[in-house]
Amino acid sequence: MTSNLPGSKASGLSARRFALLGTTILSLGIAGVLVAPDAVRHTAQAQNVTQQAQTVARPVGFADIVEKVKPAVISVRVKMNGGPQLSSDDGQLPRGFERFFRRFGPDAMPDMPQGPQQGPGPRGPRRAGQGSGFFISADGYAVTNNHVVDKADEVEVMTDDGKTYSAKVIGTDPRTDLALIKVDGGSFPFAKIADKAPRIGDWVLAVGNPFGLGGTVTAGIVSARGRDIGAGPYDDFLQIDAPVNKGNSGGPTFDIDGNVVGVNTAIFSPSGGSVGIAFAIPASTVDSVVSQLKDKGTVMRGWIGVQIQPVSKDIADSLGLKSTDGALVAEPQAGSPAEKAGIKAGDVITSVNGEKIQNARELARRIGSMAPGTSVKLAVLQKGSEKTLTLTLGELPRDVRAGAPDTRESPASDGARLGLQLAPASSVAGASADGVVVTNVEPGGPAAERGFKAGDVILEVGGKAVSKPEDVRKALTDAQKDGKRTVLMRVKSGESSRFVALPAGRG
Repeated sequence: MTSNLPGSKASGLSARRFALLGTTILSLGIAGVLVAPDAVRHTAQAQNVTQQAQTVARPVGFADIVEKVKPAVISVRVKMNGGPQLSSDDGQLPRGFERFFRRFGPDAMPDMPQGPQQGPGPRGPRRAGQGSGFFISADGYAVTNNHVVDKADEVEVMTDDGKTYSAKVIGTDPRTDLALIKVDGGSFPFAKIADKAPRIGDWVLAVGNPFGLGGTVTAGIVSARGRDIGAGPYDDFLQIDAPVNKGNSGGPTFDIDGNVVGVNTAIFSPSGGSVGIAFAIPASTVDSVVSQLKDKGTVMRGWIGVQIQPVSKDIADSLGLKSTDGALVAEPQAGSPAEKAGIKAGDVITSVNGEKIQNARELARRIGSMAPGTSVKLAVLQKGSEKTLTLTLGELPRDVRAGAPDTRESPASDGARLGLQLAPASSVAGASADGVVVTNVEPGGPAAERGFKAGDVILEVGGKAVSKPEDVRKALTDAQKDGKRTVLMRVKSGESSRFVALPAGRG
């Protein structure tokens, strides 16, 4: 009997199982002959249950959402006079994205116009590039990335129904990599920008023009929020895992209600294609920036005039702080609102208008989101005492960065040599009259690990001004005697100042 069943060549336990199964089938067969009507009824019920299960298990899908939002998405094509092929430092990447470009490769910012250089000189053939965008109003205003349309001589869009229109650039914001363009010629379907942030794990749809394949839809979830990719002080990206590729830049990310929760702008791409890590500018930023671009053609940001940096654990220890919350002021700029209000180097800004500040980037984003002329109250820790200072925001100059260079610091053993050779600044040609100049940095030493380089000028150690190497050594010795594990130095590199915590060892 078992030899006629599938798998009859199996041996051992499997064969015995088939044999038992065969017996069961025989028994059921006999029962079926005796009570055929019930068997038919049960079979029909089983089939009905199976059909119900298939109906329940079938995914709902996104077709209804796509049908609603896809007509608002456009392909953006640009043409410009030729030049050298795109590189990470040719000035065509968005401001602040150069470091991201170097970290993640050219496909991280995949939609810049490219073309071979022909002939001598800086000019070459006309080049073309492409990206994505979406209408935000029926009268033809549309959003895309700044890096898609930057320096373009001609901008052209293709709508979902295949029609082509010329577009003009209304305004751009390199700091957030957003641009507003305008198309004339009809009433266009448009998308609504979401008024609330998505949650991590929410479904999202990316619609765009990858590799020139317009109207492409991909799905995924929000993988993370508030991502800092090193592009600038306003980094606050959504991370999504919906596949995004070359040509998707400037296209929208939709939630399941059909609202735009982000604008796709960059990808992590070691392979050159999608690996499931894409970054989108959040809707709150898009709404704020686009509104200003529409009204003024530019973005005006509040400015207090300080170089700021994160409060590392070593810095917190050096200042006697209980946490690393807040933004450390490396240096107030001369004549700035911060200087006029009494903010000094070494102060830690902990809140704005009563709302706590977690880190330096949050301060930059908070101040940058306010209009110039706004009055704000800052809670500041100054030499161990908390003060509340009121100041009026200035306008962020176009050539001023809101934050300071990233000064992440790695731990070092207590008592380790700093690995620095020092000289009085007054004795070094070209150096300032104040401070102590770093003439050499020992590779692999604590100072090298924290970013010191020859030419840096140490202005203060432990809150005291220094003018010769002996002052530095004395400050380190005093810190050791006081039982401090680290000592805080204020260091000037070029035109920027920053605080660095070093182990209180021998100089």
